[in-house]
Amino acid sequence: MSLVEVYACMPSVERGRGILVDGDARSSWIIYCNGRSVVIRSLVQPLLVDVYCQHAYLVSVARISPNAQWIASADVSGIVRIWGATGDHTLRHEYTALSGRIDDLQWSHDGQRIVVCGDGKGKSFVRAFSWDTGTSIGDFEGSSKRVLSCAFKPTRPFRVATGGEDFVVNFYEGPPFKFTASHRDHTNFVNCVRFAPDGTKFVTAGSDRKLIVFDGKTGCRTGLVSSSSDGHTGSIYAVSWNASSSQVVTVSADKTAKLWSIAGDGSGGSLEATFCSSDVQLGCLWLNDSIVTFSLDGRMNVLSATGDLTAPDKVLSGHSKSITAVSASGTDIYSSSYDGVIVKWRRGEGFVARLDGNGFSSSVSGLGAVAGSEDTFVACGQTKLSRIVGGTESTIDLGAACVGFSIAPCRDGEVVLACTEQELILLRDFAVVSRLSLPFTATAVAVSPDAKAAIVGDKDGKLHLFSLGEDGLHQEALLERHRASVTALEFSPDGTMFASGDQNREAFVWDAVKREVKLKNMLYHTTSIQCIAWAVDSSKVATGGVDGCIYVYYVDRPASARISIRGAHPGGVSGLAFADASELVSGGQDAFLRVWKS
Repeated sequence: MSLVEVYACMPSVERGRGILVDGDARSSWIIYCNGRSVVIRSLVQPLLVDVYCQHAYLVSVARISPNAQWIASADVSGIVRIWGATGDHTLRHEYTALSGRIDDLQWSHDGQRIVVCGDGKGKSFVRAFSWDTGTSIGDFEGSSKRVLSCAFKPTRPFRVATGGEDFVVNFYEGPPFKFTASHRDHTNFVNCVRFAPDGTKFVTAGSDRKLIVFDGKTGCRTGLVSSSSDGHTGSIYAVSWNASSSQVVTVSADKTAKLWSIAGDGSGGSLEATFCSSDVQLGCLWLNDSIVTFSLDGRMNVLSATGDLTAPDKVLSGHSKSITAVSASGTDIYSSSYDGVIVKWRRGEGFVARLDGNGFSSSVSGLGAVAGSEDTFVACGQTKLSRIVGGTESTIDLGAACVGFSIAPCRDGEVVLACTEQELILLRDFAVVSRLSLPFTATAVAVSPDAKAAIVGDKDGKLHLFSLGEDGLHQEALLERHRASVTALEFSPDGTMFASGDQNREAFVWDAVKREVKLKNMLYHTTSIQCIAWAVDSSKVATGGVDGCIYVYYVDRPASARISIRGAHPGGVSGLAFADASELVSGGQDAFLRVWKS
């Protein structure tokens, strides 16, 4: 199967820490990080997405080189990797730049040098080195605590400015770089330091709500921009300049982004516009005529720098945390994530909406769209089961942790079968009609499309077959073939088969009428199977595992004739759904959704 669409994740978010985002004005690409992935996406065409996921540790920052040929990315272990911006992202160099987390990284304007800052042993909080040899170029003294931000002067003579947790702004001349000046104008963390594109000045922003301007050549303070009357009322996390070096945009914990005009001599500035959001603003980027801001809740606001800044032209979103479930209904795709976010996507379009107001404040462990009903689906999170219709939610408390549920659409309302470890709960039209105590520990459940049969898997690898009647549930048979806890179950759309997968990486396709194995030797995963999905014509079944792989099997062919998608999602595949007979949607621990076509 070939990859046809990628729906990008949002940046990793953390309260109290700014989001670092970079961009290329020539191509309108923006770059940010999530987990071990570096995301490269078009600001103009949301479906143009690329990803680099070769870091062994969480990536903290990524920057594109001035010639747009290379990207330097750094992680929490102190490693910097320099790799090709296009194609197969060939690795050019890898260096251990610091002994701890790297918090910021900048290229010199000629693309020959890189400066990094962050956490390190002793006083090694900043380092500059040659990009092609890794040779250090200077000593960066003057910092006593972690350095949160660094910046390279984009014109000659070279200068470097830094700021960090010691409230100090340091200035260095070079190369080789040496300490020149130190400023203690901030009274709290210095979160961001950025030079103007023309190099004449730089600004610093901090948790003390101050935005201060310095001379780009001498490092002397020249003015204070924000004031108590119109400034931010919370920590300022990020700053970005426009191309003409006359304006900056700032984002803050006060849930606003502000546009400031900066005096040509750096003596001060004035507020031009304010964008008010519903959540804390953590990151920003001024790219051509667009201003992009990132919210703590995972939204990306795209504003026009030449239009009305008080309202975004468009709002994009996605998942910041690992995806837990995927469901498809026609051209619409729904996905849920570990932080309780549910997102609607559309084939050929990408992000459509975030379905807020669902009441989930933590992980959504299961998600199922109700066939034939737009924006109607059932989701489970911890101990509750919710039915959401166009944003209106009905909730049932299961009384214990839900380990799985399954939906069968019917003429007079869907049938939902949910299970906890010790109980099966049958719902018709989202009203509980039966609760059955189980003498075993349940791990997975599936109900047939006609709502007449159900299968429950247990931790010992047994499959318990039940019939569903008007008076409740009745166990009819027991199937024993698995050698480990059953982790996934799914009926085929035509109801004639069902598939099961276990913790020991083994899967089977069963004949639902004869109750015998129809397809075996499905043993290609290297670890636990997490999810199963059937094609809408029941001709093939897909399995996704913790190993990050997807295998698609044709039910009328041997298992060896499988289709293999290795490395589909680094960290594991956690959700699968067929959009039609040939297109498969997958979600994973990397917070991406991908669409594959056979």
